[in-house]
Parts: sequence; C-alpha cells; structure tokens
Amino acid sequence: MGNPARPLQKPTPHAGSVPTAGAPPRKSTTREYAEAMIVALVLAMFIRTFFIQAYKIPSGSMEPTLLVGDHILVNKIVFGLRMPDSILGLQIPGPPYGSYLFHFEPVHRGDVVVFVFPPDRTKDFIKRVVGVAGDTVQVKDGQVILNGVKIPDPHAHFEVSAQERSAVSPRDNFGPVTVPPGKLFMMGDNRDRSYDSRFWGFVDLNDVEGRAMMIYWSWDSDGLGFLPIRWSRFGQIVH
Repeated sequence: MGNPARPLQKPTPHAGSVPTAGAPPRKSTTREYAEAMIVALVLAMFIRTFFIQAYKIPSGSMEPTLLVGDHILVNKIVFGLRMPDSILGLQIPGPPYGSYLFHFEPVHRGDVVVFVFPPDRTKDFIKRVVGVAGDTVQVKDGQVILNGVKIPDPHAHFEVSAQERSAVSPRDNFGPVTVPPGKLFMMGDNRDRSYDSRFWGFVDLNDVEGRAMMIYWSWDSDGLGFLPIRWSRFGQIVH
C-alpha cells in the first residue's frame, strides 16, 4: 500500500534560492513602521479636525460644571460638517474654511459649546448657549431674563452678594438685546467670573466648533497630596 495521504504544502525555497522573477521587493521593517506612523498621524488629524477633539479647561468661568484642570472631549460633527479655519495652528483665510458645509441639527439653548473667540480668533472659548436667534436677552441684578421672563437657571453659579452688584456693570445689569439671525448669546455658568457675550457680543453660528461631551481626565493642580487626581469626575457627561 502507498504512503498515507499527506496535506499539500507549498514548496519552501532552499536557502540562498533566487526570488521568483517579478515579485515585489520586501519592505524594510523601518519603512513599514514609518508608513504605519504616518497613516496613524493622518488618521488622528482627520478625527481631531472633523469628529472629536480633546480640550483642557484653563479657567473657572464654567464652574461648577467644568473645573480648572478638567480635560473634556468635544463632539465636532454633532451640528454638521464644519471646515476648519486653522490647521496645526496656522490660520486658513476665507470661506468655505471656518464655516459649515451642511448642518445635522441646530444649536440649542443650554448646549455647552466650544467656539472661536470673536475678539481673538486664535483662541477657543467654552460657554453655555443662553440665547439663539430671535431671543431677547437681559440680565438684571445678575439674573437672566429671556424674552421677558426670568428663566429657571439650574446651572448658574454666583459668587457675588446682592450688595456687591453694580448698576452699571454688564456683569450684573445688561440689555435687553435681541440675538440677530445666525448668532448666539453665550454665558459662563460662573456668572460672576465669566468673560462672555455680556462684554464682547454675539458668536457666529459658523464659529461653533462642537458640543462638549464628557470629562475623561481631571487634575487639580492646587490639590494636596502626591497625585491630585479628581477620580470622581472621570466619565462625567457634560450637561
């Protein structure tokens, strides 16, 4: 009887054999790593530009919603596809850059959004949307009055007493003003420590870069101890 059946195997070239004619040359390991890194960088840049970007909170203007040292993720595609107005810190002049090609959903009152700071377009700010186009916004003794009605304001935080309020400061008494078409009125949750639309005006809808999603890291640089990490803030959704 013949030998038992054996699985077919591809012939293995002997040591020193000549590669098959026409076969592409094998890439070096260094080149393969370099190409993989380039692809990863391009993909990361694409995601950062159009989908999700990380930001660090540098000031207390949004306390207690966002604290100094919070690191957040911002959804940049939620409102639509916006062409960037800068790449790697370099400004790109003129439309369609810095504007939306199309929209998925409108910006709503109460959204916490990142936007291009109108007085200095090299900076990004984060505030809460208080008024949208057509709304009449007024601040009276620190309280927001929207369309003639004092609104429930669960996110507002105050540090100044009634005796310290000023009749002439826009921080405490402002407006009324009507939000123009294509514009938004922004305020920080820490109403007494926020530099916002009360001082520098409206934000263009095209300058909204995205909506805050969640806190993924938080570091209290003034905290005590070896590792002043705010563990309880990890994963908190931004409302």
